[in-house]
Amino acid sequence: MIKVVTFDFYNTLVKFWPPLEQIQQAACQEFGLNVSEEGITRGYAVADVFFNSENARLPLTLRTDSQRLEFFTVYEQMILQEAGLGVSLDLARQVWQMASAVPKEFTPFEDTAGALAEIHDNGYQIGILSNLRRNMDELCDRLGLSRYLDFVLSPADAGAEKPAPPIFHAALRRATAQPEEAVHVGDQHKADVLGARSVGMHAVLLDRGGYHSDVNDCTRIASLDELPPVLAGAPQSLNSYRQG
Repeated sequence: MIKVVTFDFYNTLVKFWPPLEQIQQAACQEFGLNVSEEGITRGYAVADVFFNSENARLPLTLRTDSQRLEFFTVYEQMILQEAGLGVSLDLARQVWQMASAVPKEFTPFEDTAGALAEIHDNGYQIGILSNLRRNMDELCDRLGLSRYLDFVLSPADAGAEKPAPPIFHAALRRATAQPEEAVHVGDQHKADVLGARSVGMHAVLLDRGGYHSDVNDCTRIASLDELPPVLAGAPQSLNSYRQG
């Protein structure tokens, strides 16, 4: 029986506004580069896998300013390359610096509030596990998410970032739940799926853009609207991928 559902935050429950695709397009145009929104979206999907893998190896918060700039230069180059633009590291750095300087805020995805409300009303505990080093309670309150939440955990609370086990263990303690009674939902295979699995939790991969069709070791959904039926069918619905 599932008792608690935890969620990743960025790219799972919330996105940036203005959209990153528009910010990237505007920055590229400043350097005479034309790129499609679809291409940038695809670029982020690929580059974010690299981002999470590298962050798991050495969290960006522990790197020097020069190391972070070096990382994001490569990250930007990957975004643009996947979008169809082969640019030098120097140009990628300039595009990144311009794009990252644009003010932006978090805003919930269109399916977030409805899914959280339904899951909350169905009696599940709900938590957020985020690698963001921010005041997550204040942020969730400002975004109108707090009404659905039982707890929010960040690296400051757990002493580690996903996919490291401590943040998942902390969630289980907060919910007073056993691993088999918990489901974690996120958009990254390594940080979210493998991280949750490492402590015995169930995991669901949220693949909004359909860029993770190669992932076949977990339940995969395209929107949060699909999650309540998955929870209703648990645990069979969380293990059915093994039968494929």
